Amino acid sequence: MMEMKLENLKANKYSLFKEKRVGRGPGSGHGKTSCRGHKGQKARSGGGVRPGFEGGQTPLYRRIPKRGFTHKKIDYSLINMSDLSMIEGKDTITAKEFFDLGFIKNIEKKVKILGDGELKKSLTVQADAFTKSAIKKIENAGGKVIITPGGN
Repeated sequence: MMEMKLENLKANKYSLFKEKRVGRGPGSGHGKTSCRGHKGQKARSGGGVRPGFEGGQTPLYRRIPKRGFTHKKIDYSLINMSDLSMIEGKDTITAKEFFDLGFIKNIEKKVKILGDGELKKSLTVQADAFTKSAIKKIENAGGKVIITPGGN
């Protein structure tokens, strides 16, 4: 391991490229019009148009109708009752346990328990959402349902 000293410092890979200097005479290759072409809105000082400008034509964002509302769809990781019945040696199951056991791939997503399958053992299940049939099956098996805050 090298000791960090002033003589060992090196510039970053792309920091040594020179900035394009325009308007410095015809010999530079960027003289006279300074790479802006002749006349027009984009050639002027302070010239140019905002993003979405369509040359005076009514822009797209004003042409399309603004009605209704946007439904914010919640993207859940889904777990069936049949998956719950495969879990051994745990009484309480949370999203972290589902992730550790490989039932869900993304721990950031909300978890929803579906009622597909049968549950024979008593479990305390903590998730963001449950279907009515899932709640019924868990409680009939002697288990408990805990809905995390912000769920269902």
